[in-house]
Amino acid sequence: MARLFGTDGVRGVANADLTAELALGLSVAAAHVLAEAGTFAGHRPTAVVGRDPRASGEFLEAAVVAGLASAGVDVLRVGVLPTPAVAYLTGALGADLGVMLSASHNAMPDNGIKFFARGGHKLADELEDRIEQVYEQHRTGEPWDRPTGAGVGRVTDYDEGFDKYVAHLIAVLPHRLDGLKVVLDEAHGAASRVSPEAFARAGAEVVTIGADPDGLNINDGCGSTHLGLLKAAVVEHGADLGIAHDGDADRCLAVDAEGNEVDGDQILAVLALAMREAGTLRGNTVVATVMSNLGFKLAMEREGVELVQTAVGDRYVLEAMKERGFGLGGEQSGHVIVLDHATTGDGTLTGLMLASRLAATGRSLAELTGVMQRLPQVLINVPDVDRARVQTSAELSHAVAEAERELGSTGRVLLRPSGTEPLVRVMVEAADIEQARTVAGRLADVVKSVLG
Repeated sequence: MARLFGTDGVRGVANADLTAELALGLSVAAAHVLAEAGTFAGHRPTAVVGRDPRASGEFLEAAVVAGLASAGVDVLRVGVLPTPAVAYLTGALGADLGVMLSASHNAMPDNGIKFFARGGHKLADELEDRIEQVYEQHRTGEPWDRPTGAGVGRVTDYDEGFDKYVAHLIAVLPHRLDGLKVVLDEAHGAASRVSPEAFARAGAEVVTIGADPDGLNINDGCGSTHLGLLKAAVVEHGADLGIAHDGDADRCLAVDAEGNEVDGDQILAVLALAMREAGTLRGNTVVATVMSNLGFKLAMEREGVELVQTAVGDRYVLEAMKERGFGLGGEQSGHVIVLDHATTGDGTLTGLMLASRLAATGRSLAELTGVMQRLPQVLINVPDVDRARVQTSAELSHAVAEAERELGSTGRVLLRPSGTEPLVRVMVEAADIEQARTVAGRLADVVKSVLG
């Protein structure tokens, strides 16, 4: 059986790949595995279950709740809330397990299941592997050990989750937002109520778009993957900034008052300097991936902030932060992790902290992001090649070295084999876009010739 768990839980087309039977089975398996690991020892176990507004989330939530309760786990059903809210509530309520049903920025037909361990942290890989193993054993006929009578789990709707999470966001905010006008694009997703409420309670004048989820319109032409509507709305309403979330609100991108996009690298740069000024930037270090723009790296060097870079993926950023004790990290895509206040990327928290910096300094977002110059970046996917030979080809190494010499200190080359497809990604940054295109095109031709 192919591994069910990817880098961000189990995902697939709802009711095709991700069925009610699979959701129920994985939930029962998760309960048994955590009991086996001693997580439930000495007390009656509790789980927090939340979802985004996708129509399929309704039946998948029912399946997950049924599975957990049938395995003897009491369930607190928090309804439609962001992924980071479920992670936060799992920790804040002392639950043994958290479950979020969402496919994040994916289109509406998809859905996913993500499990959180006690404290709201991502479940360890070895536990995910064990859940798959136990699920498969019982799917093929081995009977479950089922509780009966008072041993079955009880299900409670925990409506207080919304206010508890919003109160947490407000409590950790460095500075109120009074005097700011903010446009929020909620992607018709999980933060459609939470984010406007949090920004309003923090003192901002709030304009919302994409905040009318109907179960079918999540991420549809709006949110962090489609910034056009937000750019227009910010300019139309004369707002100070715009904030865009994805379907489960674990990421945040922004738009300045002129309608210019502000990506995750720029947000990280602004927050890193704000946290250093406040004395909360642990180790004077920020963690990002190798795909971060070279302009971000140069800006951090100039400002005297250390940069640790990881493989692509917020999970690798988070691992490095935990292992080395750093408090701020993220990706160009807008996954920003502030470990002092969240165990995962939190788009609403990130947006609030960015707006807070504007309010505290009285400076515009364009001024604040001016700390870094985003260098032109060209990405070419080269298909139908032997991706395994990227690191071993002498001819390819020579071509890369030549390109790096040509680009000098204001350019960069990255060849990255895809983790799922027979292709290699060629990324080139340069001070001049035409030079970036020329070098990227030349390297793509070499990749095709050598590895094709």
